[in-house]
Amino acid sequence: MRRRLAVLSFVLAACGPVPKADKPVPPPAAPTAPAPAASMSHGEAAVGAPMTAPDRAADAPARSASHRQKIRMVTVHVHHQIAPGVVYDAWTFDSIVPGPTVRLGVGDTIDFTLVNGANMPHSMDFHAAEIAPDKYYRNVNPKDSIQYQFVARVPGVFMYHCGTAPVAAHISNGMYGALIVDPRGGRPPAQEFVLVQSEFYMGAASGADSLHGMDWQKVLSAAPDYVVFNGVASRYATHPIPVPVGKPLRLYVVNAGPNRISSFHVVGAIFDKVFADGFGRPFEGMQTWNVPVGGGAIFELHLAQEGLYPFVTHAFADATKGAVGVFRAGDPKGSAGGH
Repeated sequence: MRRRLAVLSFVLAACGPVPKADKPVPPPAAPTAPAPAASMSHGEAAVGAPMTAPDRAADAPARSASHRQKIRMVTVHVHHQIAPGVVYDAWTFDSIVPGPTVRLGVGDTIDFTLVNGANMPHSMDFHAAEIAPDKYYRNVNPKDSIQYQFVARVPGVFMYHCGTAPVAAHISNGMYGALIVDPRGGRPPAQEFVLVQSEFYMGAASGADSLHGMDWQKVLSAAPDYVVFNGVASRYATHPIPVPVGKPLRLYVVNAGPNRISSFHVVGAIFDKVFADGFGRPFEGMQTWNVPVGGGAIFELHLAQEGLYPFVTHAFADATKGAVGVFRAGDPKGSAGGH
């Protein structure tokens, strides 16, 4: 009996004083529930729900027949819609986020001109170029320009971006894009797409337009509010990309960052080949491939059956923040099945 009383006293002491009857203890707060699940596993965003209409398709541009291309870009600060009702004060090349995709072949020459139409210095850094940065990646003052050229030597898909300090701020604000370099003789025929993953770090909305700017401390803490493909959260989940069943697909994926690795994965598929830049042999039969910040990779695959195939970064916290899309193979509603 003494032992039972001692144990009871210890339990009561651990629980603290018993509340008085006239002051009942409130129930604990219910845990915050996660957002409702999408209609499809791994989707992270509802398929076909209302969302910002893509301002451009993900289709890769065709290669020019010319072996010498003149490329001119203008830096412009614009309002960019990341998600419905979320408008960002973006810094851009040619008024779009990401900037325009450039394509050429090994041995081709780019004659490049950058015109600064913004109110602060900007510059251009091409990862595909092998030139002296101190000569050509110089800051361009407002209403000024710079011209230079380079010859593409290495095949792959490469990032370009503003290199003006602090570089993380210029990339976070939208100044990046993709450059494709085809190998000599090209690649086998396929339906091709360009996907640029990037991040937005949002400050509080302000002004009559509820405009967001960059939160520098979030950038330094690598804590983005949105992680996106081609500038808009979940844009290709709500507007799935139509593709054929069983036919070759080729994805040019660039990770602009500025902070988060892209663990790129297509649900329901295994990559036939992954080219991690350069002249080396591809990796075959890969399930997921990490695209580093500032890097790119080329993914070749086919989708075996009719249906909806999400593509994501398998870092699912980032997928939940918008780095998700969907390929619509055939017609999942059935009309393509009879052909």
